[in-house]
Amino acid sequence: MAKIFGQIGRLRPECIEHYKELHAAVWPGVLGTIRACNMRDYSIFLQDDLVFGYFEYVGSDYEADMARMAADPVTQKWWAQTRPCFTKYNAGSKEPFYQDMEQIFYFE
Repeated sequence: MAKIFGQIGRLRPECIEHYKELHAAVWPGVLGTIRACNMRDYSIFLQDDLVFGYFEYVGSDYEADMARMAADPVTQKWWAQTRPCFTKYNAGSKEPFYQDMEQIFYFE
């Protein structure tokens, strides 16, 4: 069974259009890595500066798959383009990127 993830983030206002343009043509190498790292049904939604991501993880070792993704050179180049677009979601955030959300309801 898949584990479902919801993530939230906030974009810098001056980066919103750039972020949208990047995601209008995601690099094939990035998509291949996402699939190889057992992520499926990945969607990103945008409302003003608020970004919401959803994906299903179908693997058996999430930490290892995320380490493999982080080590991928193409993904690193992608992140060099996308991560600077983010600002801290809230003052308590440790990282100025996506913050995992708690799933409190699921209906299939």
